[in-house]
Amino acid sequence: MARITSPHDESLSQLCASLRELAPTLNAPQAWPAKQLELCAAAGVHEWFLPPEVGGQGWSEADLLRGYLQLSAACLTTAFVITQRVGACTRIAASGNVFARQKLLPSLIDGQIFATVGISHLTTSRQHMQPVMRAEETSSGFKLTGYSPWVTGAEHAQSIVLGATLVDGRQILVALPTDLPGVRIPPAPELVSLTASRTGEVHCDEVLVNRQWLLGGPIENVMKQGLGAKTGGLQTSTLAAGLTTAALDYLEQEAQQRNMLAEPATAMRAELNELIHDLLALAEGEQPCAAEDARGRANSLSLRATQAALVAAKGAGFVATHSAGRWCREALFFLVWSCPQNVLAVNLCEFAGLH
Repeated sequence: MARITSPHDESLSQLCASLRELAPTLNAPQAWPAKQLELCAAAGVHEWFLPPEVGGQGWSEADLLRGYLQLSAACLTTAFVITQRVGACTRIAASGNVFARQKLLPSLIDGQIFATVGISHLTTSRQHMQPVMRAEETSSGFKLTGYSPWVTGAEHAQSIVLGATLVDGRQILVALPTDLPGVRIPPAPELVSLTASRTGEVHCDEVLVNRQWLLGGPIENVMKQGLGAKTGGLQTSTLAAGLTTAALDYLEQEAQQRNMLAEPATAMRAELNELIHDLLALAEGEQPCAAEDARGRANSLSLRATQAALVAAKGAGFVATHSAGRWCREALFFLVWSCPQNVLAVNLCEFAGLH
């Protein structure tokens, strides 16, 4: 497959067609999108997100959004896994740690190895509790004890960009080699959807990490220090819009045979187009709306569009292997993935019919 250098390349459409065809294989037990990630690496997808000085293509935020829209419409699981991989790669690239960059980035860019992030406990998860991943400084680096609750693809990762908290409240980020003694990765649980992302816990039993793997800190609020990709934000809303696109494509196809579907399909397509317009404007630094407003709209629209696709599919869509049923389950993911409390409040009010 040709290397994709623009979201307008025909090769991206060809890649997405392959991802769409492979998507049903991810329903199998213990599935992992290895083939999908191999195709993405061959097409240069992993280069999009990194600057040229480390071997990337340095796509603009708007072009990255356009790329994510197409990938997530084809296969949400693959697109989600890529977001976590990108989170690790961008933090390694932006860390200033020359050793980690030289050791990891070339193999990450060409797809030879996989990396992911274990940072949710520093951002949106377990914030009401004591630190679940603790760090103690040693003469050569840090000793890690505890667990990270939501790590995507940990079973397949050679490196995890992991956050931990010292006793004085300062935090660190390390590029944790998963083959270090004391690193335990239990089998990932069965999820409502995206189980093939293999998202689950990573445990550290007094793991000694050399300082050469330190990416950030020790410092307070290490996640706010500009070390690469931000959590949540536009990419999450964009993936919801991509899922909505897949559902509406199906609904519009069915509407050609049944007139009753045409008006709802047209209305939701107009709503999706407005959402994408606003997401692109936000990516380009404009302010047509607040990013959290866009997230709330994306959550709502993905839920409604996927359920409309299920209505169009009728009984066939209720079979677990049908795309419409899968899309409905996947839309639920956006209610729990890096979702701010005020966005959840808006969605809850919508569910309750409150305005």
